[in-house]
Amino acid sequence: MAEAEDRWVARLRPTPGTAVDALLALPIGLDVWERQGEVLVVAASEMQLAELERRRLAQVERLSTVTDFEARARRRSTHERGRPG
Repeated sequence: MAEAEDRWVARLRPTPGTAVDALLALPIGLDVWERQGEVLVVAASEMQLAELERRRLAQVERLSTVTDFEARARRRSTHERGRPG
């Protein structure tokens, strides 16, 4: 059995001729975390991101793994709770 694939937090910018709405309509199961105008921040598998790149639908910027992102958010949250208000 294959090992579980890491999921990435990634920034997607549509390539010329592609719109954000077209990316949102794709049946590839992107987990959209945020939309900033013509940019999406998503959680996706390497296979999903590679498919977007292969089809030249989006420029993909891998920011971190979801696991690393969540760990940093937990540390930041714990640190902020420890501050006097």
